[in-house]
Amino acid sequence: MAVRFAATINAFNRGIEDIKPAAAVSLIEDWETALADVDVPGAKGISRDLAALRKQLESATPDGERVAAIVARLGDAVTKIAPRAEKASEKLSGLGEALSDAGSAQDDEEI
Repeated sequence: MAVRFAATINAFNRGIEDIKPAAAVSLIEDWETALADVDVPGAKGISRDLAALRKQLESATPDGERVAAIVARLGDAVTKIAPRAEKASEKLSGLGEALSDAGSAQDDEEI
């Protein structure tokens, strides 16, 4: 799980607008795999949002507003689930904040 955190946070630090869709899809697939066996309230919703985000990024014409909304929703969901993740609470909190910031930044750019 630590590698997923590092790769994801590094991607956000570099700027998500610079991430190639294939690289983003690879990160999303890693997270989908990691969440497959997680039985914590909220995990299924995160998995659904990850699948929706992956489909948008795999699309020939992704909807920027939809992507921003999904990323923001993921940020909220990850932040809410973080306190229940004993070993990764701090990392999930940071990831949730990065997702929320990215979602709101993308949303601001759309306006």
